[in-house]
Amino acid sequence: MAIIINLDVMMAMRKKGLTELAGEIDITLANLSILKNNKAKAIRLSTLNEICKALECQPGDILEYVEDGEEPDAPPADAANAQEQ
Repeated sequence: MAIIINLDVMMAMRKKGLTELAGEIDITLANLSILKNNKAKAIRLSTLNEICKALECQPGDILEYVEDGEEPDAPPADAANAQEQ
């Protein structure tokens, strides 16, 4: 798939856990986990809107287009550090 969902990166940067974000945007943990793990086939714009509102980011911070066969961009250094903590 050519669209990569970098939700895990944004969650780490904002220091928000799966349960906290799911509660804020009124989505099940299972569905949010599917998005976070880049397993989703689609996302509703209303869901994307709520995620962006909760994480104070833009859709482009979460969604990334990558040519088939290419590796997605590496997360920013501060995001990588936040994920390790």
